[in-house]
Amino acid sequence: MSQNLDSLTVAAVLSRWPFAEQHLADTGHADIADKPEARLGELLDAGQLEILGNFINVMEEFLGTSEDKVAEVTVIGGRAKDGGDEPVRELTVRVGDVVCIVGPTGSGKSRLLADIEWVARGDTPTGRHILINGEVPGDKWRFSSEHKLVAQLSQNMNFVMDLSVEEFLNLHAESRQAGDPEEKIKRIWNWANELAGEPFALDTPVTSLSGGQSRALMIADTAVLSASPVVLIDEIENAGIDRQQALDILIREEKIVLMATHDPILALMGDKRVIINNGGMQKVIEPSELERANLVELRAIDARLMGLRNRLRMGERLDEI
Repeated sequence: MSQNLDSLTVAAVLSRWPFAEQHLADTGHADIADKPEARLGELLDAGQLEILGNFINVMEEFLGTSEDKVAEVTVIGGRAKDGGDEPVRELTVRVGDVVCIVGPTGSGKSRLLADIEWVARGDTPTGRHILINGEVPGDKWRFSSEHKLVAQLSQNMNFVMDLSVEEFLNLHAESRQAGDPEEKIKRIWNWANELAGEPFALDTPVTSLSGGQSRALMIADTAVLSASPVVLIDEIENAGIDRQQALDILIREEKIVLMATHDPILALMGDKRVIINNGGMQKVIEPSELERANLVELRAIDARLMGLRNRLRMGERLDEI
């Protein structure tokens, strides 16, 4: 690390690792921030560079922002509820993928998602194995709170903190040592308002947000600030938010999106859908051109229903629809 730092300018270091500025100040080098064009090798000796490099390594591990990026996750098939091999023997999902998990109640959707979250090694009831980037993952993905593979967005969002939206986002950004926190907070807030369709201010108490507003805020927050590469969304169709835009935001931020859903629109919006039954992955379906064409019609129907819902909310009558 110190060799790489030696050739970097102060501006480059503080832009990539904003938490380094406080460390430099704490070690008696506060004036370095006033020399953005200077190279660190001109300002610090080898020992000081090594100390800074070690600090950056520790912080990246803690924050989950090291270069150990997750590009793909693979599920190696295990066994179904009857003890037989599940038909799908291997499922790989990559950054930018939207995968829908569909099946009857009690079919095993939650078990599949739990296996991915736990980074199973054949030690769950299904006997599945999870690979990260094609390899058996290290223990940090199972036991380190800083390397959570999955960020969950549950159906019910309840805040208990006495904070405003801005204070909540500031707290999260600070805990993640995020660079340019003001820009990220503004982006999260703007996206959340677009998703919810029911605007709220930055000084709105989080405890007064509606269910849809809370869900929208957490989706935007997860997209921008969460280090987890996989986002699990439970029944986004019941969130009262713009579903397509929510997916677009998560994909834009290089997330792998897994959705357990019964919504035909969401099922057809995904890149693929995994059919679960009898506790096992039965098959993987990629939407056909005809299904995509049907999606256009389903969206038109959904938009009409949303319009009727909004009219009711505004106190209008529906004598004519």
